[in-house]
Amino acid sequence: MSLLDAGLATARDAVCRVSEFACPPCQTALALLEERVRLGGGGRLATTLCGLDEALGGGIPLGKLTEVVGPSGIGKTQFCLKLALLATLPECYGGLNGRVVYIDTESKFSSRRMIEIGQKSFPQIFRQEGLAQKMAGRILVMRPASLSDFTKSLEQMKVTLLQNDVKLLIVDSVAAFMSSENERGTTGFTQHPLRWALSFLKSIAELTRIPVVVSNQVRSQSNDDGYHYSFEVKRRGDGDGAERLESHLVAALGIQWAHAVTIRLVFESHSGQRFIKVAKSPMSPAVAFPFIVESSGITLLNDEGIDVSGPEITSIRCQGQNLLGLLPFENRG
Repeated sequence: MSLLDAGLATARDAVCRVSEFACPPCQTALALLEERVRLGGGGRLATTLCGLDEALGGGIPLGKLTEVVGPSGIGKTQFCLKLALLATLPECYGGLNGRVVYIDTESKFSSRRMIEIGQKSFPQIFRQEGLAQKMAGRILVMRPASLSDFTKSLEQMKVTLLQNDVKLLIVDSVAAFMSSENERGTTGFTQHPLRWALSFLKSIAELTRIPVVVSNQVRSQSNDDGYHYSFEVKRRGDGDGAERLESHLVAALGIQWAHAVTIRLVFESHSGQRFIKVAKSPMSPAVAFPFIVESSGITLLNDEGIDVSGPEITSIRCQGQNLLGLLPFENRG
């Protein structure tokens, strides 16, 4: 009323008129589906891991934030390198035929390893003279040295993505700066920048309609970390010799981050085997796929998957093997 120098009725009418323009109109489910198809929002970046792609409805969704979380040496960077390569491939080979921005916060990116993955996975493509160099030339690698550099890189990102026909953004890993800042005792200062980075990454995905893939680290869980949800709670003393989950790890960055990502893929190890687990997805039940890492990258041992339920959905297990010893390739993240 003060700003408009008008009466109450006029001010209320102005608020209603503004709301009509600012609020999105109601739409039917069919209209939303048709709009997504028209804008290409229903597309996917196939991982070439058949079982995982089927579980995800075709692959990594465009316009969404996907998290890859697991202990060091389990294969997260190997997965990211393969995705970066796939996004640069021509569409006739299942790629997105575009550029990739790869934010490498831990200096794990290896062009030589990525080309090796390409040569072993797509020999018919990489036999063509100069194609390997062309694919590598489409990947823009950024290596921010601090959280401040990282946030500055993100501020410039929207223009870079739109001007360079970027089809995939990878951050490997977003938790690295939080760990270093925590060691310096500046946790309180970094909380806001990290929340801002999370919001910005989601907005980038939605604005540009490209997949945004972020790797995350793990940390040791406290006594209460394992009981985030009601179905996970196990009363002490129930049953004979009841045991807690094997897991002693949880994803870094906390529950706020976990709720913000659309897809969470957990890389874990137990029973002498490594698994990719679809722990969070709006289009798939929780399912795990055993895998190995070869010269061609990650390979699933079967495409059927293993149903996961109860507390195992959110747990991250790493037991019974030396992961670094099992992975003979560079940049084992």
